[in-house]
Amino acid sequence: MKILLQLSIVIFLFVTSFSWAGHEDHAHNHEGLPATKQIQGIKGADCKNFIKVDVNGLVCDFCARALEKVFGKRDDVSGIDVDLDNGKVSIAMKEGKTIDDETLTQLITDSGYNIVTIHKGC
Repeated sequence: MKILLQLSIVIFLFVTSFSWAGHEDHAHNHEGLPATKQIQGIKGADCKNFIKVDVNGLVCDFCARALEKVFGKRDDVSGIDVDLDNGKVSIAMKEGKTIDDETLTQLITDSGYNIVTIHKGC
């Protein structure tokens, strides 16, 4: 029984390390990615309705999709763009809507990332 447990742990560690190998240092090429509803929604947004956030921990397309999913569920957000190369998240708010810094921080940290700075407006 002890050997089976040890073998299970070894397999788990191997699979985990294999699937994340190179995760932090692989290159990102976002050209040619399909325009999602979230990304399209940010292009026509009024500058005063923008929130720009510098975020640590964004390393792959999965990171971008996770944040798009979190913010895409909100009724006050019209779009989001995640720039993995520069660690920036741009959020377009619907007219007359906003997110306070505490809620914004909570949404991003609950997703597994750390906020460096928050800039509202242009």
